[in-house]
Amino acid sequence: MVDAVIAFAIYLATASVFLLAFVLIYIRFTPYDEFALIAHDNTAVAITLSGAVLGFTFPLVSSIYYTQSIEEMAIWAAITCAVQLAVFLVLRRQAKRIEQGHIASAIMVATFSIAVGILNAVSISH
Repeated sequence: MVDAVIAFAIYLATASVFLLAFVLIYIRFTPYDEFALIAHDNTAVAITLSGAVLGFTFPLVSSIYYTQSIEEMAIWAAITCAVQLAVFLVLRRQAKRIEQGHIASAIMVATFSIAVGILNAVSISH
């Protein structure tokens, strides 16, 4: 039981660090300051960031479940980060609208971030 608790703590801590790293990378990749805009109640930016976080987290969960080591999880975290950045890059023309608070654009970007994240997650098992 002690080994299971230690493994849990290691994976949780490592996954949390990967998630934090992803958020820091993502907010530097976008052309606007997410946290400043969210602090000013820009719901569109919050939706987009939330979609990216979920799109990153689903594959991270899958990598914990299907891989055999922290090293493999780290590789999948890096791949997943790149995939999420690519989703934003493909939909980058929506960035100005999101920054201006347009919810429809944010929902579209968030939906694609989550959808691609789910596809990424299920692909890890094969």
